[in-house]
Amino acid sequence: MGWTKLNSAWLWWALALLLVGGGQQLRVADLQADVATANTGKVEAEKGLSDYRLEVAERDRRTDARARAEEQRRQKVVDEVGNEAEGELEVARADAARAGDALDRLQQRFEEAERRSRACGNSVTAQLSQAAEDEARMRADLLSRIGEAARLYAAEADRRGVAGRACELAYDRVRGSEP
Repeated sequence: MGWTKLNSAWLWWALALLLVGGGQQLRVADLQADVATANTGKVEAEKGLSDYRLEVAERDRRTDARARAEEQRRQKVVDEVGNEAEGELEVARADAARAGDALDRLQQRFEEAERRSRACGNSVTAQLSQAAEDEARMRADLLSRIGEAARLYAAEADRRGVAGRACELAYDRVRGSEP
């Protein structure tokens, strides 16, 4: 009887150890499963973060490309308008040159009339001619000054008019509401 009691105590102890050890094994297996699940979630989270970063980078690249394309389009429009304005200025300069030539021809006519009046003969006509010559010279000088001022003002007005129209046209074209 002593032996069976002793075996029975050992048996209970062995059974208790098996139960505790088995429970620990179950806890370890459960923790390992939790760690594996957590690692899987971490990998998925990292993959999701990586995908998000790629998506943001691609969106930024497309936005930058659109911005560059728009900037290039606008610059092209402004350059085209500038070229058109330069052409208009050339036309205005040519018109001003023709007007200056006409003024020069008119001055030559006044000078020619002055010479003819001096060429007239006698002393009375010479005195009258001198007065007429002074008047003609004053008119020619006045006309010359007025013509030169008009030429300057006309050139500036042409330049400002072309620049203003070019600015408005560039603005309208850049906005996409070309007239």
